[in-house]
Amino acid sequence: MAVFQSIRELFSPAPFIEDAAGAAAPDAKYSIHPLTSSSLKPLLKLNRRCFPNGDNYTKHTFAYLLNEPGTLGYSIATQNGDMAGFVFVMMNPDGAAHITTVGVAPEHRRRGLAEQLLAHVERSLRFKGVSTVVLEVRISNTPAQSLYRRAGFIAVQRVPGYYSDGEDGFLMMKSLI
Repeated sequence: MAVFQSIRELFSPAPFIEDAAGAAAPDAKYSIHPLTSSSLKPLLKLNRRCFPNGDNYTKHTFAYLLNEPGTLGYSIATQNGDMAGFVFVMMNPDGAAHITTVGVAPEHRRRGLAEQLLAHVERSLRFKGVSTVVLEVRISNTPAQSLYRRAGFIAVQRVPGYYSDGEDGFLMMKSLI
C-alpha cells in the first residue's frame, strides 16, 4: 500500500501551500500604543520581517531608541495584541524631528497602517511644539515615497550613497505648522 501511495504522490501535483509571507492576515481592528523597553523582543522580530534585505535596526539601536527621552516610538497592534507595525521619531531641541524608521508586517500591508502611524506621530509632534519633520527613503522604494507624498512630505534633496549598500536616498520634509 505504501508503494502505491508513493507512486500516486509522484504523479499527482503537490498541494498548493500559500507562502506565509505572502498571505494576508485576517481582517483586524488595530490600535496604536507607545513602545516601551518591554516591546524590544517583538519589535526585533517584526523589524527583521519588515526589512529582510538589511535595512533593519540592531537590538542595540532599538534599545537606545526605546530609552532615549527625545524619541517617540509607537506600535500598531491587532486586537489580539500582535504587533503589526511600528514607527520611531527622534525630536531635536531646535523644533525639528526625524522619523528614523517605519515598518509594517508584510501580511498587514495595504491597510493604511503606516498612514495611521504617521498621522499619530504628527499629532504627537504638534502637541510637543515640533514644527518640521524629516525622513529618508530609498530612491528605489517608490511605494514608500508615494505614502510619504500622500502624507504631505516633499523630497528636498537626493543624498548620494545614503544606504549601506550605496543606494541613494531622498531626504523628505514636512512642515507641521
